[in-house]
Amino acid sequence: MSSIKTFAAVLLLIGCFCLCANAPTAVADDGPKTKGLVNPFFAMDTGTKDAKHRTAKAQAEMLKELGYAGIGYTGFGGLPEMLKELDKNGLKMFAVYTGVQIDPEGQKYDPQLKEAIKLLKGRGTIIWIFIQSKKYKPSSPDGDPLAVETIREIADMAHESGLKVALYPHTGLWVERVEDAVRLAKKINRTNVGVTFNLCHWLKVDEEESMESRLKLAMPYLSVVSINGADSGGDNWKQLIQTLDRGSFDIQKFLKTLKALGYTGPIGLQGYGIGGDAHENLRRSMGAWRRLSARIAAGQD
Repeated sequence: MSSIKTFAAVLLLIGCFCLCANAPTAVADDGPKTKGLVNPFFAMDTGTKDAKHRTAKAQAEMLKELGYAGIGYTGFGGLPEMLKELDKNGLKMFAVYTGVQIDPEGQKYDPQLKEAIKLLKGRGTIIWIFIQSKKYKPSSPDGDPLAVETIREIADMAHESGLKVALYPHTGLWVERVEDAVRLAKKINRTNVGVTFNLCHWLKVDEEESMESRLKLAMPYLSVVSINGADSGGDNWKQLIQTLDRGSFDIQKFLKTLKALGYTGPIGLQGYGIGGDAHENLRRSMGAWRRLSARIAAGQD
């Protein structure tokens, strides 16, 4: 009788083994998942304000809710309050936007810049500089000596606080094109001075076919990039600055090119002039960023 029981037990064990061997292999829940691009994605304050989001508190809380890494700030008014609210929400002050003028007479830059640089010490913030002139025409190298002198002065102050400077090409200003910013950065020759690639301003003054060559030119100095939805062939800001989910310009190709060139730095969302509900605009753009980021990271077309 015992031999019969033993034989039955053996058969049972063999059956269990066969079932287990043919069962589908389970996939662990904590296995590798598709991740997005490594670039921190922040919102410029050109698109964070509306009637419901006027205060630093309201803007910071909205950015936190929607998943942005922080903000790009304009000027120095209210800077301490914004830093306080960003800190509360675990967000970063990625850049502070300010101007320089290179004419021989007049004020070179906002006197508040020095104190702002001290306030930002240790935060890794970029001093985001646009450069203008009444004397020199856009892109004219004649203004280079004065610009080099002024930006070096700012760069040295920034270095003491562990900060970087990025030149900001802007349509109609002296530094209008990314080529201008690169030319100047080479002459400035400071390790903490780089350049910005602004999608909307590049589209305004250049041909789309130049995208890869301009990005390659900028790469050795590229500190920050700004993006937004846009229409190919657009010639006004309504066409050239839209939420990231709108517009006919191939933003996925642009981001894929950046990734292929090895850019891993911050990317800011431009929202100038879009208008309407800031929360809705930022929500739409974040949704588009996540979709684009996941596709590119996964190698999808």
